[in-house]
Amino acid sequence: MVAAAKGYKCIVVMPRVRSMLERYLICRQFGADVHLFNPARGAVDALNYVKKLCERDDYWWANQLGNEDNPGTHEMTTGPEIWEQADGNVDYFVHGIGTGGCIAGVGKYLKSKNPNCKIVALEPTESRVHVGQTSSSHGIVGWSPGIHSQFIEGVELTPEMLSDKPRGIVDEWGHVSTEEAVATARDVCTKQGLMCGPSSGASLKYAFDIAARQEAKGKHIVVVI
Repeated sequence: MVAAAKGYKCIVVMPRVRSMLERYLICRQFGADVHLFNPARGAVDALNYVKKLCERDDYWWANQLGNEDNPGTHEMTTGPEIWEQADGNVDYFVHGIGTGGCIAGVGKYLKSKNPNCKIVALEPTESRVHVGQTSSSHGIVGWSPGIHSQFIEGVELTPEMLSDKPRGIVDEWGHVSTEEAVATARDVCTKQGLMCGPSSGASLKYAFDIAARQEAKGKHIVVVI
C-alpha cells in the first residue's frame, strides 16, 4: 500500500500456503510482485533468496526479522495503546512469536509501567525452537518461522541458553498445538462472534488456560487479535 502510494516498486516474499491466499491477492492488487517459496524448505532458504535479491544496489530490504525499528515501534506505539485502553491494568501480556518484535517492544513498555506484568511468549507445540526443541511443520500461520527471534533476549543465542526458564523480556514460555489453535478460533467465532485465525485462536487458548489458574483470579490478561 505504501509502495503504491509513493510510486515504489515492491517485491513481497512469502510462503505458499493456502491460508495466505487472500494476502497474495491483496499484495498483487496493490501492484506488488509476489514471490512465493516452498515453506517445507524453511525460512532460512527464503531469507537467503531475499539476501541474494538485495545484492543489487537498487534493492532495499525492510528485514522485519532484524530491523530494530520493529520492536522499537511496538514499544513506542502498541505498548502505550494497550496500556491506555486497559486503563493501566495489565497483569499478563500473551503473544505468539513471529519475528518477536511485538512481544519484545510491548513487553518492554509494559514492564516499565508495571514491573510485575507477566510477559508470556507462545510457540506452536510442534515447533518450540526458543526452548531448544526442533523446528517442524505446523499450521499456526505467522508464528515460528523456524529461526530464533533476534529481539526477545537482546543478545546472540547459544544452545545452552535455550530452555523454558524466564529470560530476556519473557517470564513464561508457552505452547499451543495447531489442533487446539484452530478449534479455539472456530469456537470463539461461532460462540462469541470473533472472526480470527489460528494464531489468534492459539493466543486465546493459552490466555483461557492462564485465566483458569488460581493466581490469575481477578487479573487482567491482554491478547492481541
